[in-house]
Amino acid sequence: MTIFLYLLKCPQSLIRIKKNLSLNVENVIEWCKEKISLSYAEITRKGKNWYITIDNCIITVNKYSYTVITAHKIK
Repeated sequence: MTIFLYLLKCPQSLIRIKKNLSLNVENVIEWCKEKISLSYAEITRKGKNWYITIDNCIITVNKYSYTVITAHKIK
């Protein structure tokens, strides 16, 4: 299955997601795609967003544009 994800062309978004998840990767979108593709990822839809719960984090993706909005560690 091919997953198409985008990130708003906003460097602050990349920085925020990397900081929120304590990531040390260059390509945040590829990291998100890999996580979402895992068989144990839990994907739910609430309103206009998809919420993907995987490896102690939640990735929020816009339902219509498939834009990664944010990501957070589960507390």
